[in-house]
Amino acid sequence: ETELGFYRRKQKNVTVRHVSGDEVVAMVEIVSPGNKSSRNAMRSFVEKAATLLERQIHLLIVDLHPPGRRDPHGIHAEIWEEVAGEEYAAPSDKPLTQAAYESELSVRAYVVPMAVGDVLTDMPLFLEPGKAVEVPLEATYCAAVAEVPRRWRRVLETPAK
Repeated sequence: ETELGFYRRKQKNVTVRHVSGDEVVAMVEIVSPGNKSSRNAMRSFVEKAATLLERQIHLLIVDLHPPGRRDPHGIHAEIWEEVAGEEYAAPSDKPLTQAAYESELSVRAYVVPMAVGDVLTDMPLFLEPGKAVEVPLEATYCAAVAEVPRRWRRVLETPAK
């Protein structure tokens, strides 16, 4: 099994569907190492995001992985270049990104640059143009970590030597 296959199975998203007709109206994507593991994986992720926005499906993307050679300014910069044809450069001291995309006839991006150790910001998830719900990212993260067994929490929290 390749590392790429392992990471692709770990990719997760949340899809929000409209109650009438079951059509997709929004998605939440947490960027995984698999999304950045190869040129093809990166291209696939960016094209997927662009296609969703073109179909007027709103997105919330959380990219807490440092930029690499495939996304030197983070994944939002790659997506923004694809959908708007414009460059984006994250502040050098805040290379991680949370981005909410509102898609109508045009696309608007609400970007929060971050650094390791920053508290996650509650972000809007647009359900239709001009209407969003707040996604409590930090509270959700803290609740998830609290459920990790103590033994594994110690492993995760022990500084690397």
